[in-house]
Amino acid sequence: MGLMGDGIGPAHAREQFLRGGSPEGRVRSAILSSWQRSVSLGLSPEGCELPYLQDLDLNNRLVRAAEPVLDRLEARFAGRNMNVSLADARGAVLQRRFGQASLVRRLAAIQSVPGFVFAEQFGGTNGIGLALAERQLINVYGAEHFAERSQSSACSAIPVRDLLSGRIEGILCFGFPLADADVALNAVIRSAAGAIERRLLEQSSTRERALLQAYLDARRRSPAPETTDNGELPELGELAASGLDWRDQMILKEKAADLVASAQRAAVEVALPGGRRVTLLSRPMTSPSGVEGVVIEAILPTQQHLAVPAGAAVVPSPMAQAAASMAQAAAAPMAQPVLAASGPATGRGPAAVGESASATVRGGAAAAAPGTSGAMVGRATSGLVLVGEPGVGKYAVAARRRLELLSEASARIGTTLDVGHTARELAEMAVPRLADFITIDVPEAVLRGEEPTEPHSELFRTVVHGYREDCPFYPAGRRVRLRPTTPQLRCMAGGQPLLEPDLRTAAGWIAQDPWHAQRLLDHNVHSLIAVPLVARGIALGVASFYRSRDPAPFGDDDCSLAQELATRAAICIDNARRYTREHTMVLALQRSLLPRSFPEQSAVEIAHRYLPAESGVGGDWFDVIPLSSTRVALVVGDVVGHGLHAAATMGRLRTAARNFAELDLAPDEVLTHLDNLVGRLDRDEGTEEPSSDSSGMIGATCLYAIYDPTSQQCVMARAGHPPPGVVAPDGTVTFADLPAGPPLGLGGLPFETAEFHLPEGSQLVLYTDGLVGGRRRDVDTVLGQLRGALAQPNRPPEETCEAVLRAVMPDHPADDVALLVARTHALDPHRIATWGLTSDPALVSGIRAAVARQLTEWGLEEIAFPTELLLSELVTNAIRYGTDPIQVRLLYDRTLICEVSDTSSTAPHLRHAATTDEGGRGLFLVAQLAQAWGTRYTADGKVIWAEFALEVPGGVHGTVESFFDDIPAL
Repeated sequence: MGLMGDGIGPAHAREQFLRGGSPEGRVRSAILSSWQRSVSLGLSPEGCELPYLQDLDLNNRLVRAAEPVLDRLEARFAGRNMNVSLADARGAVLQRRFGQASLVRRLAAIQSVPGFVFAEQFGGTNGIGLALAERQLINVYGAEHFAERSQSSACSAIPVRDLLSGRIEGILCFGFPLADADVALNAVIRSAAGAIERRLLEQSSTRERALLQAYLDARRRSPAPETTDNGELPELGELAASGLDWRDQMILKEKAADLVASAQRAAVEVALPGGRRVTLLSRPMTSPSGVEGVVIEAILPTQQHLAVPAGAAVVPSPMAQAAASMAQAAAAPMAQPVLAASGPATGRGPAAVGESASATVRGGAAAAAPGTSGAMVGRATSGLVLVGEPGVGKYAVAARRRLELLSEASARIGTTLDVGHTARELAEMAVPRLADFITIDVPEAVLRGEEPTEPHSELFRTVVHGYREDCPFYPAGRRVRLRPTTPQLRCMAGGQPLLEPDLRTAAGWIAQDPWHAQRLLDHNVHSLIAVPLVARGIALGVASFYRSRDPAPFGDDDCSLAQELATRAAICIDNARRYTREHTMVLALQRSLLPRSFPEQSAVEIAHRYLPAESGVGGDWFDVIPLSSTRVALVVGDVVGHGLHAAATMGRLRTAARNFAELDLAPDEVLTHLDNLVGRLDRDEGTEEPSSDSSGMIGATCLYAIYDPTSQQCVMARAGHPPPGVVAPDGTVTFADLPAGPPLGLGGLPFETAEFHLPEGSQLVLYTDGLVGGRRRDVDTVLGQLRGALAQPNRPPEETCEAVLRAVMPDHPADDVALLVARTHALDPHRIATWGLTSDPALVSGIRAAVARQLTEWGLEEIAFPTELLLSELVTNAIRYGTDPIQVRLLYDRTLICEVSDTSSTAPHLRHAATTDEGGRGLFLVAQLAQAWGTRYTADGKVIWAEFALEVPGGVHGTVESFFDDIPAL
């Protein structure tokens, strides 16, 4: 049942799925598919926010049909913990009924108030959303729900259809505690849905009901059809074996409408994309009351193993079967139609695919008999496509078809926030139902996310689409320069669609390019509708609809339909344009907050990459920070979330990390300070109104490492971040065994450090979880791919970056990726000099002499005097205020670094001595002589360090002399 905490079942499988594993075989396929769709939509189990609609029609025909049924259900479940809801075809709840009246006060608003939309794209896997997606009765138990809030409940949901149009009008759903789950409820909800459907049918015309009843009566006298797993007749669009998608059904329904209008018995073979063929069978029929109509059935070939006698012929083709069926129908009386492969209807009536009453049935398989052998043979599947009256005429059928096209366009245009993809969706909706070809031209500024300043002069051919590919329109992907006399620019200037019923007489269209126009006319392109794509009063492009196969030109109704489609698409294109603009702005901010270059240093050789996610910019960042004594800090972090808020938070954390690094803190101390900072930011932002792109909470992970080239030791700590990869000089790859630490922002939990020896030439690979994570990726598999990509000795960091991205980077990243590769160098031991001494002032002169000799050996005689002077001050302070042992160290790198360490934790501080003071000028002298200086605390005490630039403008001696000139005489 999906109980939480089960060792097996949906709870365990769901947890495995959310970690990126594959629970296939352990959960029902419909549930797994819904989980995958929910993840692809960017939903999270904790954040499935449901939209609320206030403009619902709470007295529509569905509600009027359902109210008596809901009243009976409310009485039947009186006193029980049961929630009965009725939703419309969008998943918006219209009615709520409760077995216990007190439930209204106890339940959350989304479970008790009408208006919330439970469609799958908002609420993830749930009863209403899954019933809409699967178009059949479904049950969802406990952990099968995607949202965390629904884990303790169960539900049964079933579509409610209009038996004449075949469309889903709404969803009936029972919600109850998981412990009350009972399969007997399926029979109750089926019966209730059937009652609502019959009441909906009563609102239709008497003549249509009579035709439908005649068809159902004939079906009941036929052999029983094969049913689906849930006991219902399958719908034509749901027969997986037929392979019919919504475009195939559209083509079949369009041809079926023509056959209804012709009112003749016929068998017509319809070509579908991909070389497939389906036969439509048309037969007149008469209801008992004398209503004359036409039934259109589809004969679809499928392949299945059947037992056939050895040497027997295979089942005839669909066309042959249709011909045989027609012969049978011809011998039958008109009032008693012969319906191939039909059977009795269920209690709920037929499932529909067409504009009129429809039901789909499937022929049964023959049982194997002795003396037969198994063979692959064609088995015909039949399904009802359309029932209608020829007298209604083509205009009524066309009107229904247009309404259905607009309804589908609302759902199928604008599924992404990409301008080009949205334009492509408009083209796919228009061809072939409205036009044979369509071209869409959009200003280049719109593709960049900007508002077009001169939309007439910067058009870019974005889409060329048609029922075939060999028509010579200007190809997509190039700039289009149109004359002002063309219908396209004229309609953009006027803001209204422009109809050219006969292109042979359209002078403005021909004048654009006479040779090109003649080629189109030679391909029978004869009629055009040019429609501007206008949103918020701004022209975002133009769509051109062309007709070639139908000899009749476009009419006013076609022009109105094209304008309606273009208007809906223009709104979606404008939304995509504005999203593109905001995405570009956030990406620019993100890149401006990331380092463009790194300061010069000798400890490591660096290469880096940053790749934003497809759906939005996140908060991944990295940095390389030079520290004192030739050391370097490597940082990589990831702020939770996407958008402007995540990018701004990333910038604050990166700045803070650099400031904490300047204090020469250990990695665990830096993470502790960052953790406190994130906690303060969270509390501060919690007191403000949350912005549209802010979740109200801040979370982040971070990895901080310090590498010392003098000892080749690396100390690191991490806060919930993936461990780094370490590539030895021989190509051996390991992942650092580093304590995980909590993510930043939790507060109060300690961070631990680990220390590793990195031989010269080792590579340290730091990355964010966008590189290896993903709910559809197995982490162990990806880490294995990463290990293989890194296992290469003596490879430059730039090549390592490229190899990692080629091997590991997902094709469509859902999260941004930061990658930092550092190859280590070691400071030459001959450039390191160390002396130890005790707290004896007499040793200072010996240290000065030793330092002078070492500088002479290094060829640094020019800075020997200021170095001796500076070390004298530092050593004297260590002897006077520090504790033994005392150590002096010189490092010859890009600069000369002087260090004096002792075991005391008392740090000196700079002050300005008065003219009467006898002391207090030592550190002031150090600050004037050195390029930089500071204090670094260690586990054993402290280190006072100072750096000398090896090239001093004006000469070091001149600097020293001018410094002494500025000191007041004592």
